[in-house]
Amino acid sequence: MCSLALAACSSSGSSGVPHPVHTTPPPATAPPATPTPTPAGDPIKHVVIIVQENRSFDNIFSGFPGADAPSYGYIGTRRVQLHATPLEQGYLSNNYINAIDSWDNGKMDDFDEAEPPSQHLPNLPYSYVTRSESAPYWSMAQQYVLADHMFPTEWGPSFTAHLNLIGGNTELIPGKVAEVDAPDQLPWECDAKTNTTTDTLNSAGQEDDNGPFPCFTQFRTLADTLDAAGVSWKYYSPSVFTGGLGGQAWSEFGAIKKVRYGPDWAKVVSPETTVLSDIPAGKLPGVSWVIPDLANSDHPGSGSNTGPSWVASVVNAVGTSSYWNSTAIVIVWDDWGGWYDDLVPPQLDFRGLGIRVPCIVVSPYARETSPKQTGYVSHTQYEFGSVLAFVEDTFHLPFLGTVGEGYTDARANSLSDVFDFGQKPRAFRRIDAPKSQDYFLREIPSGRPPDDD
Repeated sequence: MCSLALAACSSSGSSGVPHPVHTTPPPATAPPATPTPTPAGDPIKHVVIIVQENRSFDNIFSGFPGADAPSYGYIGTRRVQLHATPLEQGYLSNNYINAIDSWDNGKMDDFDEAEPPSQHLPNLPYSYVTRSESAPYWSMAQQYVLADHMFPTEWGPSFTAHLNLIGGNTELIPGKVAEVDAPDQLPWECDAKTNTTTDTLNSAGQEDDNGPFPCFTQFRTLADTLDAAGVSWKYYSPSVFTGGLGGQAWSEFGAIKKVRYGPDWAKVVSPETTVLSDIPAGKLPGVSWVIPDLANSDHPGSGSNTGPSWVASVVNAVGTSSYWNSTAIVIVWDDWGGWYDDLVPPQLDFRGLGIRVPCIVVSPYARETSPKQTGYVSHTQYEFGSVLAFVEDTFHLPFLGTVGEGYTDARANSLSDVFDFGQKPRAFRRIDAPKSQDYFLREIPSGRPPDDD
């Protein structure tokens, strides 16, 4: 613990390193499309990052034309056909050990171990979301960009995934010890009970459940570089009620001490549906993170199938506003949730990469295929640091740190190659969905976190 504390103190004051804007990405599993030069006066002024819960790529996009998305998987050497399962059904274990077991040293054949035996739903991990429920996601992918090589930075569930989506790093001792899984009780932040501990992982793959209190000083985040550059940002998050503590914003920035107890905490906005009123009111910041209520999160076992409509409502709000021609929307799922995926994740360090998740990019400048205004499938290797790298490209920000310090924005392919800034911005077409914006503005919050494991 002393060494962890020393690591925290030694790194917290470092400054970011210069970021090469719109450069050619490093080598990937498939060659990225050549980015078109950004015109004078970069058209992207707003980046909206919508984060959903616990779905693998194959679970939502199995069978999608042009994507690596087969309709079958393997349990050991036995080939099994993927089957349709309602979005709201079932629950799967998705901690670090479950990811490692499912991966099985690259065989991708042991996902059945993630299903609790009590469910009695045969081969539940080997299924895809019923097409009628995933239709809004397919509609977005068919019109814009679907990235079929997006990987979480790390094995395991939501806590570390969200850390990587704001800061690109979970390493407490660079190259040796990182956060893994989640704190041992809610809330997962500086307001946690004083006896709260986190789980850690060392470079030998060993876990320890006596990690530091979840109020970090050792991680730089985009809050630091956005603030320094004068770029506005907000983190739209649901309120949750845990342990008699009253309403807490389910925000990963709540685990960053500088944000939680500083002026930036005013930029963490609850309820998350505020984004739907901010957009028509002309209050959309430069960078937004949008985190769902449990009911709208796509989390398995939530008992609700409104997640695709929730995402469509945010996309439609932007698309029908004055912000459309200056916005890029990145939709990503925070972890694989225990569902089958066929693509072997590249191993870049002891943290991962983790099991593949879907990623959709919606923008008037999203790259097109022929015929015009049809979706483009990107096979470039991305990770969560790619989302940060795109924000850095867009707003000319420095990297958060070096690869040696564990910062993945410095190594990741930017999402910039899925855009064609030379094309005329396309007109927005509304995404059809069962629930409207009004439904979410009137919805009574569940008070439950989108993920608690």
